[in-house]
Amino acid sequence: FGRLVGLANEWVPGVLRAVQDTLMHLYGLTLQRASGITHAVHGNFSAPKAQEILISRGKNLELLRPDETGKLQTVLTVEIFGVVRALLPFRLTGGARDYIVVGTDSGRITILEFNAAKNVFERVHMETFGKSGCRRLVPGQFLAVDPRGRALMIGAVE
Repeated sequence: FGRLVGLANEWVPGVLRAVQDTLMHLYGLTLQRASGITHAVHGNFSAPKAQEILISRGKNLELLRPDETGKLQTVLTVEIFGVVRALLPFRLTGGARDYIVVGTDSGRITILEFNAAKNVFERVHMETFGKSGCRRLVPGQFLAVDPRGRALMIGAVE
């Protein structure tokens, strides 16, 4: 038995070194995205007077814009790797475009801005309020915005 342990001790460092030398990249991919809409908000996200709809489907954010015929065309779909708990648009005082406030199960509140030139949502600010998971004590379930763009209120269930 001692001889086997000795052999294991000799081989394990070599194996560990080989594993450490190789770079491993993991990628999570959902094959079928959620179809049920959990949140929907409207605003001018890409340009002034551009009426758009932002919806969340589980962990996806989707920006929709009506075309000339009235059909909704998808502008951008982004996977956020978390469950959206709350979604709300707001506009700063004197601004012409809307920002997006997203409360997720990661315990964070994120403020996003749509960049039309790059066709991406850019993070403006992110604030952590608690542990991950949909907990009753972590703020982010309830959001409220002042219509004049002066304040954002965040609340928890308890």
